[in-house]
Amino acid sequence: MTSIKRTRITKNVPFDDLHKHLSQQYEGDFYSFLENTDVATIPLTKSECDYCVDTLWENYINTAKKERKQENLLINYQDASMPIWFKTFGEKPFGEKSLFISLHGGGNTEPYINDSQWENQKNLYTIEEGVYLVPRAPGNTWDLWHRPEIDHMFDRIIENMVIFEGVNPNKVYLTGYSAGGDGVYKLVPRTADRWAAANMNAGHPNDASPLGLRNTPFTIHVGADDFAYNRNKVGQEWAEKLAELHNEDPNGYIHWAEIYDDMGHWMMGKEKAALDWMAQYTRNPTPDRVVWWQDAVTRDRFFWLELPKDQIREYTKVTATRDGQNFDIQTKDYKNVTILLNDTMVDMDSPIKITMEGEVLFEGIVPRTIGAISRSLKRHGDPYLIFTGEVTVCTEIQENQ
Repeated sequence: MTSIKRTRITKNVPFDDLHKHLSQQYEGDFYSFLENTDVATIPLTKSECDYCVDTLWENYINTAKKERKQENLLINYQDASMPIWFKTFGEKPFGEKSLFISLHGGGNTEPYINDSQWENQKNLYTIEEGVYLVPRAPGNTWDLWHRPEIDHMFDRIIENMVIFEGVNPNKVYLTGYSAGGDGVYKLVPRTADRWAAANMNAGHPNDASPLGLRNTPFTIHVGADDFAYNRNKVGQEWAEKLAELHNEDPNGYIHWAEIYDDMGHWMMGKEKAALDWMAQYTRNPTPDRVVWWQDAVTRDRFFWLELPKDQIREYTKVTATRDGQNFDIQTKDYKNVTILLNDTMVDMDSPIKITMEGEVLFEGIVPRTIGAISRSLKRHGDPYLIFTGEVTVCTEIQENQ
């Protein structure tokens, strides 16, 4: 395999330009500006790239500390507001703490009832270490926790907990009870690249699919006598689906399901065992296989895959695998797929190959660039999901298929 060592004749060109841009004031999003500058396309050596990643991540943190102090107990997105409450347990060092986000029940009812459910959730569980965070749903509708704005608000919560409270972004967990369990069923498969593991208690999945859970351990707890909305029945069905998926893909779809005999909607606290079960897992942000199923709420980036916004449709699928420098894509739904890269995944000084159904779609070296780094930070403030190179391939699938 050919390996190319990059050298630079004009020293410090990307660094000088980068620091020049960082020293100036901009209106709007800095990373959107930076990805369109001349410096954005300059190929970087690994050491240059590491320096740029560190510099831009430090800038991201410092900017957030200045702009987000008011978000300590309230998250706003568009017209929605989400109050939050949190408590820290244990003595883990800054940067090593876990985060457990716990979703209350309630739903389409009077606000004071959902408020009481929020208060109850604050004291429902304790953890050995980390931050236990309970948000108050921004609305009072049946779909408390799986409306489109929730995805963005949880992204913001996680970022803020990483920056201000010292949470490790690879140790973030989601749990929910009743309507909160509904949210876990719906949210986690479509945002699986955020969570180390998740726990659904006494909820209903509606039209959710478990396909996206390939890399996210998932535990289900429901009473055998929880007949309302067929929670008991669909809990068992999901357990069987996850078992089938795991049998087909033994390295994925880790799960644990408990259907408690002689228990209804309230499980007498037995579901608390799920917290310790989740805590044993750490997120892998760059897994070797990604299964991406678009829910009714769609996304344009998932782990190390990206799709053109104008091609994204509900209930479509892309699967991609990585073996060393080789990638393989499977899809019947998308004409273009982007592979996102960094040096933790591949040797970026050597060629990669991307195939689909035996046909080579791309073979070559993908440069590290400030533009790719900027696009990562523009989407998510997650140091483990910063990608430094990207390549878009054409699958030759017809868009209207």
